[in-house]
Amino acid sequence: MASGLVALLDDVAGIAKIAAASVDDIGAAAGKAGSKAVGVVIDDTAVTPGYAVGFTPDRELPIVAKIAIGSIRNKLIFLLPGALLLSAFAPWAVTPILMCGGAYLCFEAAEKIIEKILPHAEHDETEGLALSAKDLENEKVSGAIRTDLILSGEIMAIALSEVSDMSLPVQAAALAVVALAITVIVYGAVAFIVKMDDIGLHLAQRNSAPVKAFGRGMVKAMPVILKALTYIGTLAMLWVGGGILVHGLDHFGVSAIEHGVEALSHAAAVAPGIGPITGWAAMAAAYGVFGLVVGSVIAGIVHLIPKRKKAA
Repeated sequence: MASGLVALLDDVAGIAKIAAASVDDIGAAAGKAGSKAVGVVIDDTAVTPGYAVGFTPDRELPIVAKIAIGSIRNKLIFLLPGALLLSAFAPWAVTPILMCGGAYLCFEAAEKIIEKILPHAEHDETEGLALSAKDLENEKVSGAIRTDLILSGEIMAIALSEVSDMSLPVQAAALAVVALAITVIVYGAVAFIVKMDDIGLHLAQRNSAPVKAFGRGMVKAMPVILKALTYIGTLAMLWVGGGILVHGLDHFGVSAIEHGVEALSHAAAVAPGIGPITGWAAMAAAYGVFGLVVGSVIAGIVHLIPKRKKAA
C-alpha cells in the first residue's frame, strides 16, 4: 500500500515537473513571439486613440472597452484558430501571408504621407453629421475593430513565425498569452491617452501648486501627444512592414537587401557608447525607406487603376 502511494506521488511529481516545464516553454515562447511584434503594437497603440477622440468624456472609456473586446474576439476566435491551422497544414504559407500584411502596412503608411504632401479635396461630411451620436459611435467602433483585425492578424502571424518550431499546444498557449497581453497593454495605454486631459483637469483642481502645474501640463500636452502618435504610427508601419518584406525576400533567396541592411547596421553600431542604439536606428531607417518605396509603388498602382477604368 505504502509503495503504491509512493509510486503515485512520484507520478504526480513527474506530471508537475512536466507541467512546470510546459509553463516555462509557453512563457519563453510568448516572450519571444511578443517581442517581435512590438512594431505593430506601437502602430496599434498610435492608431486607436483617434477612434475615441471627439466624443463626450463619459463615452470615451466605454468606446475603448468595446474596441478592446472586439480585439480579443478578433485574436482568439478568428486569428488564433487560423494561425494554428496554418501551422499544422500549411506552414509554408506563413511567410507569404506575413509579406502581404507587411505590404499592406507599407501601403497604409505611404498613403498617409502622400495625403500630407498632396492633400485630397475635403470629403463631404454632411452624411456623418446626420448620424445620431449612437450611430456615429457604432460606426467608429466597427471601423476600429476592422483596423484592429488587420493589425492583430499581423501580430499573430509574426508571433506564429517565432514559435512555429514548437509543439502545437505550446504554440496555441503562447499565441493566446501574446493575444491577451498585447490587448491589455495596447488598450490600457489607449485608455490612459484618451483620458489624459480629464486626469490633467482633475489634478489641476488640487491645492498643491506642483500638482496643479503637472495637471495643466498634461492638458496642454494632449493635442501634441495625439499628433505625435500619428507620426510614430506611420513610422512604425514603415519600419515593421519594410522589415517583414526584407526578411521575406531573404527567406525566398533574395538576400542582397537583407545583407545591405545588416552591413549598414554594423557600420552604424561602431559609435562608442551608443552603438546598439545607432545600429538599431540605422536598421529601422533602412527598413523604413524600403517600406516607403514599396508602399508608394503600391499606392501609385491603386490610384492608377480607377483612372484607367474611367478612361476606358
